[in-house]
Amino acid sequence: MEKKRFYITTPIYYPSDKLHIGHTYCTVATDAMARYKRLQGCDVLFLTGTDEHGQKIEDKAKEAGVTPKEFVDRIVEGPQGVKDLWKLMNISNDRFIRTTDDYHVSAIQKIFKKMYENGDIYKGKYVGKYCKPCESFWTESQLVDGKCPDCGREVQDAEEEAYFFRLSKYADKVQHLLEDTDFLEPRSRVNEMVNNFIKPGLEDLCVSRTSFTWGVPVDFDPGHVVYVWVDALFNYTTALGFLNDKYDDYEKFWPADVHFVGKEIVRFHSIIWPAMLMSMGMPLPKKVFGHGWLLLDGGKMSKSKGNVVDPYLLAQRFGVDALRFFLLRTFPFGSDGNFSNEALINTINVDLANDLGNLLSRTVSMVGKYFGGTLPEAQTEDTGKDAELVELISSLRGRYEEQMEKFAFQNALSEIFKVIDRANKYIDENAPWVLAKDMEANGSRLARVMYNLLEALRVCGILLTPFIPDSAAEVLNQIGACEGCRTWESAGVYGSLRKDVTVQRGKNLFPRIDMEKELAALEEIAAQAKKAALPALELEPQLTEKVDFDTFCKSDFRAVKVKACENVKKSEKLLKFTLDDGTGTDRQILSGIAKWYKPEELVGKTLMAIVNLPPRKMMGHESNGMLISAVHTEKGEEKLNLLILDDKIPAGAKMC
Repeated sequence: MEKKRFYITTPIYYPSDKLHIGHTYCTVATDAMARYKRLQGCDVLFLTGTDEHGQKIEDKAKEAGVTPKEFVDRIVEGPQGVKDLWKLMNISNDRFIRTTDDYHVSAIQKIFKKMYENGDIYKGKYVGKYCKPCESFWTESQLVDGKCPDCGREVQDAEEEAYFFRLSKYADKVQHLLEDTDFLEPRSRVNEMVNNFIKPGLEDLCVSRTSFTWGVPVDFDPGHVVYVWVDALFNYTTALGFLNDKYDDYEKFWPADVHFVGKEIVRFHSIIWPAMLMSMGMPLPKKVFGHGWLLLDGGKMSKSKGNVVDPYLLAQRFGVDALRFFLLRTFPFGSDGNFSNEALINTINVDLANDLGNLLSRTVSMVGKYFGGTLPEAQTEDTGKDAELVELISSLRGRYEEQMEKFAFQNALSEIFKVIDRANKYIDENAPWVLAKDMEANGSRLARVMYNLLEALRVCGILLTPFIPDSAAEVLNQIGACEGCRTWESAGVYGSLRKDVTVQRGKNLFPRIDMEKELAALEEIAAQAKKAALPALELEPQLTEKVDFDTFCKSDFRAVKVKACENVKKSEKLLKFTLDDGTGTDRQILSGIAKWYKPEELVGKTLMAIVNLPPRKMMGHESNGMLISAVHTEKGEEKLNLLILDDKIPAGAKMC
């Protein structure tokens, strides 16, 4: 009988030079789903990779003084790069695509040309807003407070010759797909897409750029590169061999069973992606699932915000399986979740150390203590005391499967831990230590109690395999589970373990963590990392000549408020300030800070100035005083920061 096929993908990731725990969340979930389907016996293809083109990559490479390809090679293939992180997190992807791979580039050119030839791509001029971090085009009405609605950062004006995709042509079909099918989940994402993007009027999409060069070239029009989201989305098909000779799996695995994506890119996957597939006459993926974000202090983790959490550090201190477990046990996959070190440690201590680890340790130890490690075949039949646990074990796979098919990983784990919790209570109810006092009378009953506990661990161990693969294997090893009783089929049958099973005590899987000590250690590590990340500064040497106190007191430092500021004509350095110094008469001061500040940035600010210096002429303008600033050298470049005061300080207030 031919195996059922299952194709699952993560989005291909922008190769950030600082990977954080949020990057791992979607990929760990995808890995758990892929392992679950393999456990069921499916022929699985799990794809991940990196999205390596676009303006922000080109800019970052330029800042680093390397070519874009050198920049992405280092981050993808280098130490603690993307591939290293997936290896660390025990990600079992079958294929890894880079959008700089030759076969992908060639296929994208063919795809772009085909949509052009069928009339769905046309040439025009783009005028609008562009968010470089998100690689997203926006209309003025779509901005939120003038900023990108996805990431909240500044957008820039964009005007250039470009090709456009007739996205508006497919608006009705896409709306029907979203509203009348289960193509997009959770359902809340559907309302957001339809109400925010389709009903206001779906505009044609800019699909080429001419303002930079790092992208897939449009082969029939030099100077244009393909918009990064066209390039990125079709990876799901080119990685199977669509329009290339690298692979030959397209007919076998397409359409995808599910794309797991973060909610910030649901728009691209649920509106733009199906429309382009319709244009190409290709089948649509069966489902797009938009999961939530991991939040830190209420905000999305972001390098630019400085609130990232290092997965390497967490995995080193707590173990990869513990980290994987925490991500999928703690947060409902479709919703946002608040990450904290306290929650991580608490989950490890309660679920893994107290419940699972304690059950395994106690059970294996008791089998060793009471039976020398091997249960006797002679065991009593189950009694009324066993019925609830046996029923929970027997029905677990069905309840678990129902949740896994809905991508409700948290609920699937909850079903497992209902059995684990019940098994721990079962120990207390049956008091094996009491039964062991009279082995002649109670030995066969004690053996049955131990067997039921081992069966609970066996079934739970099998079903935990997608989440904590190494630890689940250790559970099955310690309880003596044979190959035949580690399968999906055996997980649905109570009593698969041999009656005369031999256990083998192993390592303590999840030692309990001292919360207070560990949090203190993590805080110290974070402080040291923050200190190490500070740029190397060169400060002006301190003057050795002493100034007597009376001379110092003659300098009159005052708070001044900037009423107006402008560049001085014919000067690249000078800004001319009109200041309120509290006297009722405007004061004019010139300052050579145009390299570091734009005039409009300073209007309304409260600054500090020395106001009793003798006036002097600068570029034909009189300057009455001096603004106070701090100067240092960073990476060989001089930096200057004006001393900006609290706006509550009134103009003219004396500084002392």
